[in-house]
Amino acid sequence: MKSVLILFDNVITLYIWILIINAVISWLVAFNVLNTGNRFVYAVLDFSYRLTAPPLNYIRRFLPNLGSIDISPVILILALMFLRNFIFEMFAPSLF
Repeated sequence: MKSVLILFDNVITLYIWILIINAVISWLVAFNVLNTGNRFVYAVLDFSYRLTAPPLNYIRRFLPNLGSIDISPVILILALMFLRNFIFEMFAPSLF
């Protein structure tokens, strides 16, 4: 069970990093620092978008319109951190 919790923690951490990378790359594309005509940039952006779009779109349905500010990645990161901590509080005290 300890190995499953460690794997769960690593997957959540990796997904949080993918969310952060997706946000940074989308900002760089929006400010014309990166060109999506570059195949590598497009591939990284497409990969991160496919992984993060479904949960972010679900969260965006419930958020009020804040103009051009998108706080859905922050909410998803906080929810993932809460889920990770909750799972560890439920199962980890009996394992360690």
